[in-house]
Amino acid sequence: MPRKLLKRIMPDHKTMCEHPHLKKFGERLTDPKIWHLNRRSVSGAVALGLFIGFMPILGQMFVAAILAIVLRVNLPISVMSVWVSNPLTVAPLYFAAYKVGAWVLQIPVEHHTFILSWQWLTHEFLVIWQPFLLGTLICAICASLLGILFVRVVWRMMVVRSWLQRKRMKK
Repeated sequence: MPRKLLKRIMPDHKTMCEHPHLKKFGERLTDPKIWHLNRRSVSGAVALGLFIGFMPILGQMFVAAILAIVLRVNLPISVMSVWVSNPLTVAPLYFAAYKVGAWVLQIPVEHHTFILSWQWLTHEFLVIWQPFLLGTLICAICASLLGILFVRVVWRMMVVRSWLQRKRMKK
């Protein structure tokens, strides 16, 4: 079952609640629902992490952690899922999102050179911001839905496999 695997690699709920640095955040972090491993909690956490991971915002892990607490989905998994957009993947993800947004808005895809400067931000970004933001939203929604589907299908397959193994052992 995936629950057993996740329990082995994730920190214990009680250990995390007793951690001196995490005690500062109060009772919200001691809620067992944000540490619980079930199909709903894990699939919701993956969906939340993937959605936030596609958003072009700063502090994605912090935002995912806050939303995981509010939505009561698994906190560690939501924070880990944000890393779909890491320093190696962020450029291809955002370029693909721009292409998706341009396709939806029926705007021709233009190749822009990126230079981290105020001039680039005020001139070039003003040209691409609409297809870029629309594309990130579309990609985030699609990734979230695919994440939910993937987790639930894999979880179900592993549960059925476990049932069949137990059934075989009884015979």
